[in-house]
Amino acid sequence: MSRAWWVFLLYGLFAIAFALFALFRPDATVWMMIMAFGLLALADGVVSLLSVFRKQIALPNGLLLLYAAASIGFGLLALLQPQTVATALVWLLATWLVVAGIARIVFAVQMRRLIHGNWLLALSGILALLLGLLFIARPNLGIATLTVWLGIGALVYGVLQVALALYMRQRAQQVQQVQP
Repeated sequence: MSRAWWVFLLYGLFAIAFALFALFRPDATVWMMIMAFGLLALADGVVSLLSVFRKQIALPNGLLLLYAAASIGFGLLALLQPQTVATALVWLLATWLVVAGIARIVFAVQMRRLIHGNWLLALSGILALLLGLLFIARPNLGIATLTVWLGIGALVYGVLQVALALYMRQRAQQVQQVQP
């Protein structure tokens, strides 16, 4: 514990730095994430393609080739057309929100006699539906919103990591003071 606290501190500080970047530069953050996913997918596809020639893989060669082609294809698309990938992700999210919103509203109406307070379920459905429709109408707003939520999550994670590191450091110092 006395030697590892600084690792958590570094994780936390990097997470906080990423969070601040994501919150203040959402457009650049989206571009960086898509590039990173593109590079990872491309590398995964190349490794999978090379694995076809190794006999140590449990997957059938046909499935491995399909996976390699899909990974390489997505990687190249993300690297060469990042805006297309970002827009597609927002459209998928928007579609899911619309479907989820409608499903919640229908479920709330069907359950109105059985569940007291089902208006909360209907309200959550209405909010999901409206958010989905907003993302369909303004996809760039959807991308920025996703990035802001990612930034908030990274900020909370980073602060918790820093707090953990400081706690670990304090505990390690207390243990050292007790030992002769």
